[in-house]
Amino acid sequence: MTMLIPAYTITNVNLVDVEQGITIPGQTVTIMGDRIESISAQPGPGTPDGVHTIDGYGLYLMPGLVDAHVHYIDAPVFGRLMLANGITLVRDMGMPNELILGLRDALNRGEMLGPEMLAAGAILDGNPPLIPLISIGIETPEQGRAAVRQQVKAGVDFIKVYSRLEKDVFLAVVDEAHQCGRKAVGHIPDTIYIEDAAAAGLASSEHFFGFEKVIAKLLGEPVNLQYTGMGSEAHYFQRLNQVDAGELQAVYQRIRLCGMTVCPTVITFKVGTKIKVFQTGDFPRSEYISPMVLGIWASMWSQQDDLEDFIWQNWAQMVKGLHQAGVPLMVGTDLLVPGVFPGFAVHEEMAIWQEACIPPADVLRSATLVPAQFMGLGERLGSVSQGKTASMVLVRANPLEDIRNAQQIESVFLRGQYFSREDLARLLQEAASLAQQTAAGV
Repeated sequence: MTMLIPAYTITNVNLVDVEQGITIPGQTVTIMGDRIESISAQPGPGTPDGVHTIDGYGLYLMPGLVDAHVHYIDAPVFGRLMLANGITLVRDMGMPNELILGLRDALNRGEMLGPEMLAAGAILDGNPPLIPLISIGIETPEQGRAAVRQQVKAGVDFIKVYSRLEKDVFLAVVDEAHQCGRKAVGHIPDTIYIEDAAAAGLASSEHFFGFEKVIAKLLGEPVNLQYTGMGSEAHYFQRLNQVDAGELQAVYQRIRLCGMTVCPTVITFKVGTKIKVFQTGDFPRSEYISPMVLGIWASMWSQQDDLEDFIWQNWAQMVKGLHQAGVPLMVGTDLLVPGVFPGFAVHEEMAIWQEACIPPADVLRSATLVPAQFMGLGERLGSVSQGKTASMVLVRANPLEDIRNAQQIESVFLRGQYFSREDLARLLQEAASLAQQTAAGV
């Protein structure tokens, strides 16, 4: 009988246990193929021939990171930047079916370099939709149910809802998604309160949408339940300190009891304060942005002014309140928004949460285990455990002491494939080169 031999052994490493929020020193982790074969406090009897040994002394082994909200388009560049930053799983939240579903499958089969992916496919929105190229416009509940069945037949992992849906259409879409065995995720439409959307079964809400109406309602202001422009009521965040803290926590608790998860993408609104800088094309990390992506940025925000700082700062404080209420949170970035850089933005989002006084262990859990479980992948991803997929990151300092230490990446495993520090540097160089080749028309 032929014996299977682990391809890698990591010795004397500090294991980051995201479930308990602790580190376990002196662990030996063996990897066979794409699986974690064993974890032990004792080194093995010896290293078999052909097995690569990695000295983990002084290093910390944590799960691969997740970006739970992306729009994944420039795949050769995005994939390399994701891996170089330790991102091994993404949730695509809106692209045409014919583009994203094949890309998802290629990534998941290992035919394309980059993280694993789950995808929502086309967005279900009102008619006319806000983003026609990636959306299906819906006017009636019957059309909504038919669109859900169409998306499920196409093979999407989630049903994505958007801002212009009428309330009755939204409720029909969410109900049909449940009947078809899919989670409904996305924007809180302007026609419904977030508490009602949560009670209807919306599994995850994205960005701050819906929470501006929470502030308005608690202030006793008249609330307009009609679409008036995306983010048109963001000015209410400036009045967050006028809201009764107890009443706000009560709203958070109702959302938690409904089982909704929130993916806040605070980074989206922070980089939105520098829109004009990104429009110039002269900004840090511009070497990673191809003309195609830069053109998308320009088309998205050409008429928009810089956002005010109070929006992202007060939204971050609301995220802290959601955390205190026990609402599940997922780290996501809304990749493809101007100024959001693949991979790098996950670390920036995590740093924002920590600066808002969310403990590093909870931030890391929201970037690993929570999204993996939300996506139905918790049995094999989200933690470093025996039998799980070997998608992991070795870092040079403890991320549970300071989440910014998660940026100090020594090496990455993607389904058992090892990328050394030199490999990761090469991926960054290749990403820049690919973006520049596109610019040169190569």
